[in-house]
Amino acid sequence: MKLRITTNKQTSIPMGGYNVEYAGINEEQHSPRTNPCHSYKKISLLPLIFLIFYEVSGGPFGVEDSVKAAGPLLALVGFLVFPFIWSVPEALITAEMGTMFPEDGGYVVWVSSALGQYWGFQQGWMKWLSGVIDNALYPVLFLDYLKSGFPALGDGYPRILAVIGLTVALTYMNFRGLTIVGWVAVLLGVFSILPFVIMGFVSVPKIDPARWLVVDLHIIDWNLYLNTLFWNLNYWDSISTLAGEVDNPKKTLPKALFYALIFVICGYFFPLLIGTGAVPLDRDLWTDGYFSDIAKIVGGVWLRWWVQAGAAMSNMGMFVTEMSSDSFQLLGMAERGMLPEFFAKRSRYGTPVIGILFSASGVVLLSQLTFQEIVAAENFLYCFGMILEFIAFVRLRMLYPAVSRPYKIPVGTVGAVLMCVPPTILICVVLALSTLKVMAISVFAILFGLVLQPFLKYVEKKRWVRFSTSADLPDLHNVDENDESLCLSE
Repeated sequence: MKLRITTNKQTSIPMGGYNVEYAGINEEQHSPRTNPCHSYKKISLLPLIFLIFYEVSGGPFGVEDSVKAAGPLLALVGFLVFPFIWSVPEALITAEMGTMFPEDGGYVVWVSSALGQYWGFQQGWMKWLSGVIDNALYPVLFLDYLKSGFPALGDGYPRILAVIGLTVALTYMNFRGLTIVGWVAVLLGVFSILPFVIMGFVSVPKIDPARWLVVDLHIIDWNLYLNTLFWNLNYWDSISTLAGEVDNPKKTLPKALFYALIFVICGYFFPLLIGTGAVPLDRDLWTDGYFSDIAKIVGGVWLRWWVQAGAAMSNMGMFVTEMSSDSFQLLGMAERGMLPEFFAKRSRYGTPVIGILFSASGVVLLSQLTFQEIVAAENFLYCFGMILEFIAFVRLRMLYPAVSRPYKIPVGTVGAVLMCVPPTILICVVLALSTLKVMAISVFAILFGLVLQPFLKYVEKKRWVRFSTSADLPDLHNVDENDESLCLSE
């Protein structure tokens, strides 16, 4: 049958300096993802804010390289200016597109609806791979913060066993359900941020504002600087792959993105302000794990241990949220018939078992890379995925301007294009600064995806593995352009 959703009211919600028009839809109708057979508990606003926080940030752990690369002034300016170039546009697009397509495929569905299933699959492949590479970073950061207290975790078999053990434990948490992951994220977030609040108070007598202004334009590692900013302020779109699991996503998702945006920026800027102002500058010391040393200088050993524990908890939070996003993305792709049907199977807790296992396996295989290699490789793949998202966003505005968008950025087609220009320029800069090794590996991964999709189609044609499309998902192309309606086939 056909289900027609019609616009009936509009309100405005400010978001990151922009006024975003919220186009409400008939409250009596329901999202096409609402399946009465699925009794899994949905994610509410507070856990969703912290899930976004961990998808993007997780706290200031990992921002230290920005000071090493460019000094205090540019590090501070970067974390104030960069969000308006990258984070705000990405969050706004996620709010509009995520509420337009409230299902677990997320950005895969956006690109498929605009450019076709082939490019939707490429988007899914690149984003999943960059997400798995990103997740491989968190065991590395976790152990880097602990190795000062436990030197045996620095390298060798103890480190490998620690990575595997951590991955298995956190993977099981994902298996037990997204609601548990959400509330665990809330607890971990509070525990991880609180020591920096205390550090701010105890460091006041040591603060020297002149240290914030130090800059040497002749000694700047632009590649490390931009990659660090980019890595710490992207992945806003990752939450879209969980949109089908959110309670009332057309209202909850935009609000959560707005509050998370403020939370993330403050969570980076103020710890950097404290760290660079309270201790004399030695740029060589500013590498991942240095905030624990600053905590010891400012507050003593007890605060250092708390920061280290907070870093460990933060990395746990980032790991479980990223794995949730990656695994539900595979589930969403399977529901769209892009992957074999077994990827769409859920456990009794509502979690995608096969997607979780695939994502966990990738993490273990990639966890031996260095911090800088992981950041550069994931950024390269992520950039290509974002280009497809920007194209899809603009193209859907052009193809279906009258379709109801529960959360709409109040700009026309020209405004949509202009909004995508600054982040696209930034993407080109990040790609141009990539090392030859990272570029070669990433291009190989992209080429692999280009042939993987036709291979899976061949497998489907030969019926070696079963593919199917979920009956309760909307038809992406069955749209009535004569009124502000979205026709959904069910």
